[in-house]
Amino acid sequence: MTVDRSMIRVKAMLIAPNEDTSAHAVTLNVPTAENPEGYHRLIGGSVEFGETHREAVRREVHEELGAAVEDLELLATIENIFHIDEVLGHEIVFLYSGRLDPLPAEAGATLTESDGSVVPVVWRSVKDDADPLPLYPTGTQDWVSAALTRQRP
Repeated sequence: MTVDRSMIRVKAMLIAPNEDTSAHAVTLNVPTAENPEGYHRLIGGSVEFGETHREAVRREVHEELGAAVEDLELLATIENIFHIDEVLGHEIVFLYSGRLDPLPAEAGATLTESDGSVVPVVWRSVKDDADPLPLYPTGTQDWVSAALTRQRP
């Protein structure tokens, strides 16, 4: 399924920590022209017409991971302008924190995208310098650290 990137898309995404808040769940995405080693992306997805961003993040997590979200808290709204395989993309992301129930496995976890593709879910350290892959949406790393220590960037 090809994604139409000619319009601004509205997303709702989740910072979802493990039990000791040392890591958070992200997808491990295939290499692109801009990221030849792949990249990490927060869990979540598009807001559907007639749905609130709060409803969207809960629905996306349930559809993709079969999990519920507890203690859902809106952190910020982030504008993300990016290139993926040399195609310009633009999205407005409602960024949340919350706990997954159940948590994905520490190894071998996956999620199923709306197009049916299966993507690995991995635990990314909160210490961003420990991971060589970039985290998207751009600008969320400061929020990850802040959300897991209850501070604001």
